Amino acid sequence: MTENGPAAVDAVVLDIEGTTSATGFVVDVLYPYARERFGELLASRGDEPAVARAVAQVRAEIGEPDADAARVEKVLGEWVDADRKATPLKALQGILWAEGFARGELVSHFYPDVIPVLRRWHADGVRLYVYSSGSVSAQRAWFKYSAEGDLLGLVSGLYDTENAGPKQEADSYRAIAASTGIDPGRLLFLSDRPGELDAARAAGWRAVGVRRAGEPYADADFGDHPQAAAFSEITLAARSSS
Repeated sequence: MTENGPAAVDAVVLDIEGTTSATGFVVDVLYPYARERFGELLASRGDEPAVARAVAQVRAEIGEPDADAARVEKVLGEWVDADRKATPLKALQGILWAEGFARGELVSHFYPDVIPVLRRWHADGVRLYVYSSGSVSAQRAWFKYSAEGDLLGLVSGLYDTENAGPKQEADSYRAIAASTGIDPGRLLFLSDRPGELDAARAAGWRAVGVRRAGEPYADADFGDHPQAAAFSEITLAARSSS
């Protein structure tokens, strides 16, 4: 990590895609899995509160209050193609992914360096949180159904664009800091996206860019943000006694 000394923090907040886990797994496995099931979900479970709420959000966003299930499914597909981080898309994907993980049809991906470091930080008393554009339900399934078993016990809280806000806005990070009760200067955010690192820093957080070979942002300009190619390169100082 290109930083002057270890980071003195009380908690680490993790991005998932491109940071703890391969973007390719999300794009090549999870996206198609949900896309193939949108139609059935909308047709047979449209009255479920979470589904109905997401559908209403899609209709509001496209300005078509009477859009039928076929139209909503078409819009969802277009958003997937454009890799839009739309909250209702992520909510519906999250429902389907969580069920797929629970049935054993999906197993989440983590880079080899990630889980041992997360376990060490947790054992050292560092609190771990997740902030991803994927829904909280998807995040919960991701950590519960890993190749190394249930990792949810390592995580103190989960945040997405619905309960925290957009990932490139400083107010989202302020909201997370307030929710955790941790001083912003004692929070460390790990992400592969410079815009997210900038937003975290603007909220008073520490931030480290994770630059992984082969990821979409591997060649991004991280400016003066500290960088790491693996979690094993990130050193945390002893936590404060408060």
